[in-house]
Amino acid sequence: MAQIKWIHVIVNPASGQDRPILGPLNRAFQPAGIRWEVKITQEAGDACRFAQEAAAQGVDAVAAYGGDGTIMEVASGLIGSQVPMAIFPGGTANVMAVELGIPNDLTQACALVSGEERALRQVDMGQINERTFLLRAGVGFEADLVQGASRELKDRIGNLAYVVSALQALTNAKPTHYQLTLDGKEIEIDGITCMIANSGNLGQPGLSLAPSINVDDGLLDVIVIRAGDIVSMLSVIASVVGKNENAEPLQHYQAREIKIRTETPQTVQADGEILGETPVSARVLPQAVTVIVPKPANGMGQ
Repeated sequence: MAQIKWIHVIVNPASGQDRPILGPLNRAFQPAGIRWEVKITQEAGDACRFAQEAAAQGVDAVAAYGGDGTIMEVASGLIGSQVPMAIFPGGTANVMAVELGIPNDLTQACALVSGEERALRQVDMGQINERTFLLRAGVGFEADLVQGASRELKDRIGNLAYVVSALQALTNAKPTHYQLTLDGKEIEIDGITCMIANSGNLGQPGLSLAPSINVDDGLLDVIVIRAGDIVSMLSVIASVVGKNENAEPLQHYQAREIKIRTETPQTVQADGEILGETPVSARVLPQAVTVIVPKPANGMGQ
């Protein structure tokens, strides 16, 4: 791939990891002769706008430092631009970085941009109503889980915030009747949550909702968890750890165009942001954004 000579770094100062950023950036880019600039976000939408502006200026790459919400915004701003995105993990979970094999260490992540051990990967995105997402959207239980994991709780206990929130949400979870339209096919099913996944990664290497979920296959994966009791949820967790995608509580479909309707309105989230309530429509945006990733072990890549 072509040498990167000019990079624009978008920093979310409210992300989960409070660590110095300017020193590592300078140590990585100054010796490599890379011109670098930093923009600081202050409110939702800034990262998307900054990415669009940087792409219009002709930069060679745009980097996002923050959590998955920040990564999603920057990716959204780069759709259709051909400008690659670098991911500098700075959030609580950093799921997309884990999905793509990007180091959690900031110095190593920066080295992907300035060094030779990098490749480009075309990654799909999803669009739900008018909002785009990189990881997944959730209806019902998962959306309640996101609402329950407060910034204060995530700052105190990190990823465990989602576990605590899950246990709290589980006590209130009630089955919902989902009416799904998947590429025109009608499916009706009861469950406590319905997820539309672009990535199945759960924030740990090798830990995924289903091994067949792929961020660059041109499809979205629809997963319904049917049983709301703790035994069934533990069964799902055990199956995920064991990499058995045929666990009984999970129903798994794939589609390019998706509609979800519920008998009573359900909360909807995408990449950690609450979007509203059902009904919702979603579609895949194939190869929507180019991401700088580690070079594959076999040496192949762009």
